[in-house]
Amino acid sequence: MRADHSTSGSVGSPWAVVAAVLAGCWAVAVTVLSQSGGWLVDQVLLVGGLDRLVLLWPVLCLLTVLLVGTATLPLALIPRTAAIRVTGRVWLAGALALGLLGLLRAIPLVHHEAYLAALAATAALLALVADRLTQRVFGPGRPGGARPRPAVATLLAVAAGVALLLPWVWLGALGGLLETVLAGLAAAAVGTLAGVLLDARFWRHFEVGEPPRPARLVLVGGLVAGVVLLLIGAGAGQSGAQLPLLVALPPAGFALAALHALNRRSARPAGRTPTAWLVGLGVFGPLAFTDPEEISLLLAGTRDVPFWVAVAAGAGLVVAVALAIAYGLLLARPSARSPRRAMAAGTALTLLVTVGAVGVGAGQPGLHGERLFVVLRQQADLTGLPAGAGKAGRDARTGEVYRRLVDTAERSQADLRRELRRLRLGHTPYYLVNAVEVDGGPAVRAWLSRRPEVARVLVSQRLRPLPAPAGTAGGNAPAPTGPAWNITMIGADRVWSELGVTGAGVTVGSSDSGVDGRHPALAGGFRGGDDSWFDPWNGTRTPTDRSGHGTHTAGSAVGRGGIGVAPDAQWVGCVNLDRNLGSPAAYLDCLQFMLAPFPTGGDPFTAGRPARAPEILTNSWGCPPIEGCDPQALRPATDALEAAGILVVAAAGNTGPFCGSVQDPPAPYPDVLTVGAVDDRRRVTDFSSRGPAAGVAKPDLMAPGADVLSAMPGGGYAALDGTSMATPQVAGVVALMWSASPELIGDLDRTRRILRETATPVQAGDRTDDCGGAGNIVGAGLVDAYAAVGATRG
Repeated sequence: MRADHSTSGSVGSPWAVVAAVLAGCWAVAVTVLSQSGGWLVDQVLLVGGLDRLVLLWPVLCLLTVLLVGTATLPLALIPRTAAIRVTGRVWLAGALALGLLGLLRAIPLVHHEAYLAALAATAALLALVADRLTQRVFGPGRPGGARPRPAVATLLAVAAGVALLLPWVWLGALGGLLETVLAGLAAAAVGTLAGVLLDARFWRHFEVGEPPRPARLVLVGGLVAGVVLLLIGAGAGQSGAQLPLLVALPPAGFALAALHALNRRSARPAGRTPTAWLVGLGVFGPLAFTDPEEISLLLAGTRDVPFWVAVAAGAGLVVAVALAIAYGLLLARPSARSPRRAMAAGTALTLLVTVGAVGVGAGQPGLHGERLFVVLRQQADLTGLPAGAGKAGRDARTGEVYRRLVDTAERSQADLRRELRRLRLGHTPYYLVNAVEVDGGPAVRAWLSRRPEVARVLVSQRLRPLPAPAGTAGGNAPAPTGPAWNITMIGADRVWSELGVTGAGVTVGSSDSGVDGRHPALAGGFRGGDDSWFDPWNGTRTPTDRSGHGTHTAGSAVGRGGIGVAPDAQWVGCVNLDRNLGSPAAYLDCLQFMLAPFPTGGDPFTAGRPARAPEILTNSWGCPPIEGCDPQALRPATDALEAAGILVVAAAGNTGPFCGSVQDPPAPYPDVLTVGAVDDRRRVTDFSSRGPAAGVAKPDLMAPGADVLSAMPGGGYAALDGTSMATPQVAGVVALMWSASPELIGDLDRTRRILRETATPVQAGDRTDDCGGAGNIVGAGLVDAYAAVGATRG
């Protein structure tokens, strides 16, 4: 026993102890608030459609270092008691590690592999620097040397780390191969850093008494170590991925203290290795089995990724607390006997096999990395198309557009697709935008970007699978007894009763979360046949919907019983957003289907039926950068649909009242009829997005979008808000117009002109100058179904 052991391990003066307790509480509070607050700011900006603040996390983490360092630096320098000084030093070191690792969050979420690589390198460098500094301060640690067999403490640490990993293997899902490997390297580096800070030279200062009292070591040393782990965990992972570590990692400090008590009695002490294994495996779970882009408020409305991450974090907390209690009672008691190495190895192996069985059986096995959306330079020439009025003329143009698009894609993609097959890279070709979706990470992206036929390569978001379906939304509102207020406001009921027009003879296409085809308000309007429903997400054969969004929007367009604008129009449907994060390819799947519907299982390139294309498309969605879209990603698609005579109606978005917030494709495109929202008093809603959009005045029209009653899965009804609710009503008005005057079908310029000329004024508010005029807030005004249908007959 060292001569200075009792002094260095003594508790110290009451004032020093109180100062240490207050500093620890302050460090925990600052860290938890800054990390959760930073993630919340990120999410508010994302949901609000605002640009990501690149410097948010670097500034926030450096501020955390300053606040925590202010409290811990005096502890590291002033107290006479070595235990208090060491406490201040490791907390200060943990805060510095948090600050430096937090700087890496300036890397965009979409470049997750680059972030993980930077995290691994930075954490490893910090571990090396910390090791050198601690050797200068405390002198070299115990001599190690090669150990052919792992020590008992190391095996038990591996068992504990695997137990912490279990909830993530069960409830999460891995990304791509490179992403997983880099997550493992980053976790190993973070574990090594924790091992350097919490090595034997740290623990010996909490070995109080002669012989040392293990209870004091576990309770006091475990608390101090828990704060260190909180600080290190707060720096590990992109925005959102670090939050579970704030919950599950700190209690592991008590287990580490118990392992050190065991290690101290061992003839073959394991040094830093137990800490490195336990912390590394604990960090690996959230780093590898979650995608930080998916830990988002955008998915928080149902039991999606944020829900399961919270469950996994809670389960991790339970496991960590159970480990702390079990290890403390079994390993740290003065009378405790050291487990045999065979028993420790058997425990670790059993848990490892269990985790593997859970991953293969109850988990989501396999790799689920992002894909790449490769846009080619050559797009189809759609000039000189055949002219002609009415549906026959529209069908002729649609057929020619389809032929040219497919020919261009087949010819220009041939070499690329041949090379992808040779390299055994999975891929899906598209023609509506001349593009190919490819499996691959950064290396494949770099290779594709250098090819001469490639214009640019985008990341195509791929959601990781869930351990259980999110469940089906429903509605509790009673069915309407007559036309809903929004139907009356735009005069659709007068079109039915006075003009005798209900939308018959026109088909509306819905690309959304799906449609409940058995809902009484929608069942009679389904067009039927083998080419009226497409579900690339789940492969369902009949119209279904889990989230309810698509059923609600389809009901507002063509629903019967007083909820739909054109109740006798038919509808076809496609699932482009089963969960609330999509991708360019997912949206393109449905837009292609709408241009040339094909039978279930058919090849869009060869089995498309352009003559069966719906006349009008309602699109209550947008493709923001987090999903992989750049401003021009879907522009060739809407250009082609415009050339084919198919009217694309799209939601302006719900990111108001900021000017310039109409920004996510396809809403900003000039050939899209973009719709904003008003309430029941004809006032622009605060959430309705404003223009201008890339120099174009947007939105084009307004429609009711607050407290709109429509259908929900299961036969129910609900009132929802959003420009999503306004958009299908404009699509329904166009269906009434084309039903009244079939010769107008496909004449998009005249249709848009009539809609604008017959719209009724809407008060734009007092911010018109900020947005460049009232037209960028309310467009031409509130759509008027009665006036528009009347004008088609004039």
